Amino acid sequence: MATSPCSSSGVSSSSSSGLGADAGLEIRTRSVEQTLVPLVSQITTLINHKDKPKRSDKTLQAIQRVGQAVNLAVGRFVTVGEAIANENHELKEEMSIACIEARRAGETIAQLTDVASLDHPESDSHITIFTDKTGVVKAARLLLSSVTKVLVLADRIVIKQIITSRNKVLATMDQLEKVSSFQEFVQIFSQFGNEMVEFAHLTGDRQNDLKDEKKKARMAASRAILEKCTMMLLTASKTCLRHPDCESARINKDGVFHRMRLALEQVIEIVTDSRPNGENEMAPISIYSGIKEFKNKVEGLRENLYFLSKENLSTMLEVILEHTEDFTDSAYTSHEHREHILELSKQAKMELEQLVSVWMQAQNQKTKDLMEDLEVAILKTCQCMNELKREVHSAATSLAADLLKYHTDHMVLKALKITGVEGNLEAVAEYTCKLSEQKEQLVEMCRLLRHVSGTEPLEITCIHAEDTFQVTGPQIISAAETLALHPSSKIAKENLEVFCEAWESQLSDMSLLLREINDVFEGRRGEKRVYLSLPRPGKHNANLKALKPVKLDTEEQAKIAKLGLELHLLTSDVDSETEKWEDQENEIVQHGQGMSSMAYSMYLFTRGEGLLKTTQDLFHQAEIFATEGTKLASALHALSDQVHDDKPLLLLEAEKLISMCKQLQITAKASAQGKSATFTKVDACILKTRNVMTLLCQLLPLCCKLLRKNKAGNGCLKSAPPWKEDRIRTGTNARPPERRLDTFGIKSLENHVANMTFLESK
Repeated sequence: MATSPCSSSGVSSSSSSGLGADAGLEIRTRSVEQTLVPLVSQITTLINHKDKPKRSDKTLQAIQRVGQAVNLAVGRFVTVGEAIANENHELKEEMSIACIEARRAGETIAQLTDVASLDHPESDSHITIFTDKTGVVKAARLLLSSVTKVLVLADRIVIKQIITSRNKVLATMDQLEKVSSFQEFVQIFSQFGNEMVEFAHLTGDRQNDLKDEKKKARMAASRAILEKCTMMLLTASKTCLRHPDCESARINKDGVFHRMRLALEQVIEIVTDSRPNGENEMAPISIYSGIKEFKNKVEGLRENLYFLSKENLSTMLEVILEHTEDFTDSAYTSHEHREHILELSKQAKMELEQLVSVWMQAQNQKTKDLMEDLEVAILKTCQCMNELKREVHSAATSLAADLLKYHTDHMVLKALKITGVEGNLEAVAEYTCKLSEQKEQLVEMCRLLRHVSGTEPLEITCIHAEDTFQVTGPQIISAAETLALHPSSKIAKENLEVFCEAWESQLSDMSLLLREINDVFEGRRGEKRVYLSLPRPGKHNANLKALKPVKLDTEEQAKIAKLGLELHLLTSDVDSETEKWEDQENEIVQHGQGMSSMAYSMYLFTRGEGLLKTTQDLFHQAEIFATEGTKLASALHALSDQVHDDKPLLLLEAEKLISMCKQLQITAKASAQGKSATFTKVDACILKTRNVMTLLCQLLPLCCKLLRKNKAGNGCLKSAPPWKEDRIRTGTNARPPERRLDTFGIKSLENHVANMTFLESK
């Protein structure tokens, strides 16, 4: 497939400051995105100066230094871009235009910020950042857009390198497939090995750089296939050369070549973001993702009664229930699980009917009673879907655990090896039938696990595992048949060993995958981290045992739902702020992340989900949350000793945090007798946790700003991660000549943009 690297730039990118990049560009990699972070931050700072009423000499000098720094950095940046254009003629025109725009924008910013020598910078006689309010914004937008375009164009070179590397691998594979002598095979395979190492490095870097987690998982799956198939290709080809007239050996070898070509093709589809013949990728919808989307739509009725039709909801439920037939129709689902799934499917239909009835009434007459009835119907529908999700998860994971335990001894593989060496064709045929049965069981297990995997990357891993069992099973059979026909052949024996090892390795991977799926379901990883600080028997206060565990009923969940949703939104805000810090090990970040995780688990409690099962769990979590907040306050006091600006404000906020955390601890430890008092306590704990999280959202950017100023421009925002050093080293013999491009590639651009650490006004 001749794929153009140019297809990697499409949609759009923008910043919250309003400095939108070119609408025709899409940033798909972290390196390009993070290279732009300091640029966006510093330009935003520069623009904000035009609205500040106080303009001291110090401020004016700082503004001028910023403008000069921008212009110089852009000049160096453009020089690198022009060097790239000269070495890559297919990009020369686009790159040159982007470089001209960047240079022009840099010069404009320098002119507009030339204010330090003026007595009256606001005078209309001299156009400056203060008099031309829109000019600096236009220049900043042009600069950001052109720099982004240069980076994205340079990124195409990396894509081109991957495509070139893939083409070399394919060409060598074609030669390997046609060789007829061992000597020729050894020579070509040596070249093939070097090319595969090169391809692995390029695609590994690209995988780590991708922003899209789904694409990253697909890339990982393709690279895993190529890695395992390289050894299979070696032994399968050698076996075929040793036994050229053996049909099973030829089938075995053809299967390896075919699978490698498919994997190579998928890598190119990912890096170029394209599909052959313009096809769209249509991944099957899992039960987990279907339920998640369905619940989101149902819960959206709280805010808007008219944003979707009842037919939409009914269709969504029908699709989910159709997928549950994968479980109810499976021969491997237990009778008990099958019955429960059918019962819950029936109940889900009834709950939706009741919800639609109340919903239609509420559209015509929005009374308080009807809205309360709607809230109850929403909660009952969601609760039923949660139970259905829990049931299919239990069915899939219990089947997987049983199968993996049953096949852990690899008895069928051992028997195939023994009977193959004995040349016992009849026994080999018997055990190949057993392996086929095992393959069908494992394939079915992967299909069911995909429905409950919980995240798109894990779904892709399940699909990859299913494909591996589907393909490797017949390959083991053909390898075993070859050995049975040639029982004294050492290479045929080695070949069977390699395919059996691949099967065993995939079974081992399935155990890890099963653990990850369970972790996501229990809230231990995935979309959010959940802080594990629940009391364990015998480890905490003894009087906890005397308390009867209490759960919120449906009506109580309805009352607290809005508060829980606010808490959820705040955890997202906090996570967004902590991700901006360069030093993720910073004590303030660590405490902030811990508090966000605990708050998220408390939000899940308001929905009847997650690890906090009872009100006592919630109260204990609130205590731990308050303790973590107190530790954060101590870290803020330590920071105040390091900074000069805004120190009183920081100390004031720290004292406010300590006071709020003490109040939360008092509330969490207070006794509550009876259902009403317990719910009041729950409501108070969630409310006070929300207030602490609101304060945390204000504290994190303040601390980041103070640290950035304290480090004199080095910044606490993430800078671009260095690409592999061996990719930009000069003067090494271990690198092919064509990789010299990287000396003028993304790395150099990153370095020059990183040099745009403009001075900020004190």
